[in-house]
Amino acid sequence: MSKEQVAPAEAGRQRIDAALWRVAFVLVLGTFMASVDATIVSVGIDTLAGEFGASVAGIQWVSTAYLLAVVTAVPASGWLADRYGARRVWLVAVGVFLLGSALCALAWSAPSLIVFRVVQGLGAGLLPATGQALLARIAGPDRTGRLISVVAVVPLLAPVLGPLAGGGLLAVASWPWLFLVNLPVGAVAVLLARRHVPVVPASPGRPAFDVQGALLLSPGLAVLVFGLTEVAHGRALTAGLGVAAGLLMLAGFAVHGLRTRRTPLVDPRLFARPPFGAAALALLMLGASVFGTMFLLPLYFQTGRGLSAWESGLLLAPQGLGAAVGTVLVNRTIDAVAPRTLVVTGIVLVLAGTVPFTQLGHGLPDAVTAASLALRGVGMAMTGAPVMNIVYSRIEPERVPRAAAALNLLNTVGGSLGTAALAVVVQSRLTARHQDVPAAFADTFWWVVALGVLAAAGATRLPRTRAVRRT
Repeated sequence: MSKEQVAPAEAGRQRIDAALWRVAFVLVLGTFMASVDATIVSVGIDTLAGEFGASVAGIQWVSTAYLLAVVTAVPASGWLADRYGARRVWLVAVGVFLLGSALCALAWSAPSLIVFRVVQGLGAGLLPATGQALLARIAGPDRTGRLISVVAVVPLLAPVLGPLAGGGLLAVASWPWLFLVNLPVGAVAVLLARRHVPVVPASPGRPAFDVQGALLLSPGLAVLVFGLTEVAHGRALTAGLGVAAGLLMLAGFAVHGLRTRRTPLVDPRLFARPPFGAAALALLMLGASVFGTMFLLPLYFQTGRGLSAWESGLLLAPQGLGAAVGTVLVNRTIDAVAPRTLVVTGIVLVLAGTVPFTQLGHGLPDAVTAASLALRGVGMAMTGAPVMNIVYSRIEPERVPRAAAALNLLNTVGGSLGTAALAVVVQSRLTARHQDVPAAFADTFWWVVALGVLAAAGATRLPRTRAVRRT
């Protein structure tokens, strides 16, 4: 493949050659860094608090600032890819992420570390969407499904690998290595990308940046997530103002997106276009369910059972194994089985693996926990990739970057809002249950089940037939 131009995919071609697998591997390194870094630092919060003499509540902003920066960056990824080309944006995003990682390792205080985590998060927010859009354009609609099925497993492994990596690093090295570990991975990704990832031309129209939309959407999402995190901390005034302001800004963006004659940052009309609306609901609810669970379980293991971060990571490992098995299944069936069948089956497996956690109050054997997590892993892998393939295979190539930005935004926002909302629920249940930790977490998992049911409702509206192959 030429580095200067992507040849059109041959009609009906199904074979994925070694060169295309190399492209997928390189691009997945970026997603891997961004996904794992979101969880690797969480196990070092106590260490960082002691190092900088900060309270645990104050040092939590190391994680919160990163999350808010990611949410802020995702909406702009589609426009940046259209304007400057997805490969160039991806390389710059890796560079920004590595710069932020190096600065974090050199931080001299808690405020400086928080600022540098924002730099990291801005780079991380661009990587998954830009990488998926680039891969979809290079592969063409005939091969996107199987490639995405492999790439999409990386975020599913992050909640497992992050705590394990963080705990392992802190056992043998000082806290800066939580950030320095990104540098060799990122450097390899940049070198391989320059050699193996072809250039996808920028949009010929050179679309203008949607300034008004950017001032409403990204800050609105960030303020909404911030408001929900404040609810979890019991700060009613700032929480109420944050949630109200965030919802108002998002409503303003929706009105602006429908009225503007220019290309909006994220086009609200996409959600009214089948099957995008159903896919959006499924991804939003599933993101809330998946990431919410991966917030609740480590917290329960460490506060309710007194396990270390390393032990918690080991107990979560079966989910990663299940995701790997699910990826193999999807890779072999995604072009032969109806999209709705795969997605609904995956969500049912996620629900089946979640229901046992509603019984934490009665004691749950580790064997049941491991089996449930493995089942969830298989279901998660069977859901995300087919949903993305449905959208990418039915949308015009020039609209892929915007669609990728919208899909990743939904997944990110679903995970962020789901985690924040479930933090509020578990806190309220702890109060209602008089600090009975297992019972409070068991109650909260019924909310996770409800999110899965909503995801299934969206999935039932997905197409019955295989994706229409466009040439």
